[in-house]
Amino acid sequence: MVDSVTGLRLSVENLIRLVCVAVAALALAACGGDDEEEGAEPSATTTEAAAPGEGIRVGLVTDVGQLNDRGFNQLAHEGVQQAERELGIESRVLESASDSDYVPNMSQLAEEGFDLIVGVGFAQGEAVATVAREYPETRFAIIDVDQGSLEGNPENVVGLIFREEEVGYLAGYLAALVAQREEGEDVISSVGGMKEPPVDRFIAGYQAGAKAAVPGIEVLNGYSQDWDDLAKCKEIALDQIARGSSIVFQVAGGCGLGALDAAEERDLWGIGVDADQSFLGPHILTSAQKKVDRAVYLTIESIVNDEWQGGRNLVFGLEEEGVGLGKVSSEVSEEDLATVEDVEQQIASGEIADIPTEVP
Repeated sequence: MVDSVTGLRLSVENLIRLVCVAVAALALAACGGDDEEEGAEPSATTTEAAAPGEGIRVGLVTDVGQLNDRGFNQLAHEGVQQAERELGIESRVLESASDSDYVPNMSQLAEEGFDLIVGVGFAQGEAVATVAREYPETRFAIIDVDQGSLEGNPENVVGLIFREEEVGYLAGYLAALVAQREEGEDVISSVGGMKEPPVDRFIAGYQAGAKAAVPGIEVLNGYSQDWDDLAKCKEIALDQIARGSSIVFQVAGGCGLGALDAAEERDLWGIGVDADQSFLGPHILTSAQKKVDRAVYLTIESIVNDEWQGGRNLVFGLEEEGVGLGKVSSEVSEEDLATVEDVEQQIASGEIADIPTEVP
């Protein structure tokens, strides 16, 4: 009996040992599996998806205003930077110190195999036509130039065109309403840089909008023939102010900042251009925005999405949200603001059409 009990006790103890060994083995196997998973390559399901624009390279060639113009070139760069963040493209910027840099800068980017080269501004039209013919497999976009006007009509170029006259009309309409409420004669003005089609579209719209809002208003205009020298634009603006202008609209890039300085010095209103320039101070009534950043981004996106089509223009107006007024001063009355918003809707819908694009 004792032997039977002892034998039974030994059997139970052996069984317990076997169970413990089995449990330990399972635990070791599980731990070994974890180590193996930690050291293994991540599966396809856990790997982050590649950015849609990975491997696509975009080059930007500025005009002589360069990136510190607080407007046109800066906006183009912002469009490229947005594409870097959201699409994953790579980019490079070549700044131009003079007109003679345009062709070498574009050629350098083409030689290096960039997928898209963006030229900033009307002055680069001839350069982009020349380089596009030499590198027919490279894609180009040129801001403010009609692709059909380029020599040879290169099929690897897209023109990015804006309806500046539409936002110019809004700026002029608002300026006239504000000027009418102030003491003195109804006089406003504009300071252009070079007399080029994009500049004149802004100014022609500005003049038409002002005269539609306040018939008989006088709209002065002058050109600096310069994009960079603040003193030249400031001198023109001061002369206009001396002749009664109470609001100065600058359409001259970096030079135009001088015109806005003149308005601030005389405690008058200034209107910015291209970018929202309200950051310059409370003397900025509004800005006639030209959304170059949006146009550049959408052009890059068309390549990423394999939707690029050369040999044409892309046109951006109020309807396409390619132009529009920037921040409007809080001193503008709600009545005037509502009137301008109504005019904006009329332009976008086509009710107001045939806005002039040439300055008399």
